[in-house]
Amino acid sequence: MKLHIRNFLSMFDVFGIVERDPFGNSMFLKRIIMFTLGWITYGRLRVYNKTKISGTEHLENLPQTGVLFLSNHQTYFMDVICLYHVFFSIKWGFKNSINFPIYLLAPRSRLFYVAASETMKEGGLLPKIFSQAGAILVNRSWRAKGHDVKRELDTAANDKVGLGLKYGWVVSFPQGTTTPYAPLRKGTAHLIKAHNPIVVPVVINGFRRAFDKKGLLFKKRNTTLSVTFKAPIQFDPNMPVEEMMDILREQIEQKIPVEKLKWRREE
Repeated sequence: MKLHIRNFLSMFDVFGIVERDPFGNSMFLKRIIMFTLGWITYGRLRVYNKTKISGTEHLENLPQTGVLFLSNHQTYFMDVICLYHVFFSIKWGFKNSINFPIYLLAPRSRLFYVAASETMKEGGLLPKIFSQAGAILVNRSWRAKGHDVKRELDTAANDKVGLGLKYGWVVSFPQGTTTPYAPLRKGTAHLIKAHNPIVVPVVINGFRRAFDKKGLLFKKRNTTLSVTFKAPIQFDPNMPVEEMMDILREQIEQKIPVEKLKWRREE
């Protein structure tokens, strides 16, 4: 009955007040949170630091759904926040720029990002607020409370991300950790095989120097932050997992450099 009432009201809802995302969250509330967090964080990306963006021309003709952005990971929250700013700006027609925050007046709302459940649920009030901005919560099978663990795979994670892809764009960090050059999780390749999204590789840099691990506190101001979008990839679903992982590792620039491999051998 509630669903029928909501569907009826949605026909007259020009502001999207009763609109819900695939996970049942209010889109109206999500837009308010995006607007508020956008204004709060804008200065961190443009005033106290400088953000250099390149490759947004690759995003201009993407479909509104079925796009998966895969990036290396440096902080828990500021990586995603910065990408959201860029997506909002592109919607307004700006290229390689977040200089004009008028884009926050009508942000792109059909955005989601994959996050660890424990990070969003056990990190206090602020992460819980951030989760309302489009978090797809998954249980990591290899890590818990800062320690390596082995537990059952979250089989629902793939389906959750699939729902997000059907509704809009999804950001994911295939390493599942902020540790540089960490191995990519094979679940990313299986996700691509299952849902066949357009994959856009993203390379970020400078966030680890500028912010603390959560991305909420400053470590060093006047840092240049960089975000680079690479050409979209449409993978062959029949491609072997390892080959897919090699391509992704290369694209997000997370292959271990030769000098680090030498250092590891000496260890």
